[in-house]
Amino acid sequence: MDIDVSALGILATLALGLLVAVTGGVAYLTAIEWRDRRRRERDSRGQK
Repeated sequence: MDIDVSALGILATLALGLLVAVTGGVAYLTAIEWRDRRRRERDSRGQK
């Protein structure tokens, strides 16, 4: 049951790519939520 080194490299690269994609997605959603929260706060202050 010896796994080929190239298969491990491919799996490691795939895992790293998925980690980067998920981290980037979370950062994007966080930035969008922060921007929208600022916009809502600004709009609510303008209506008062």
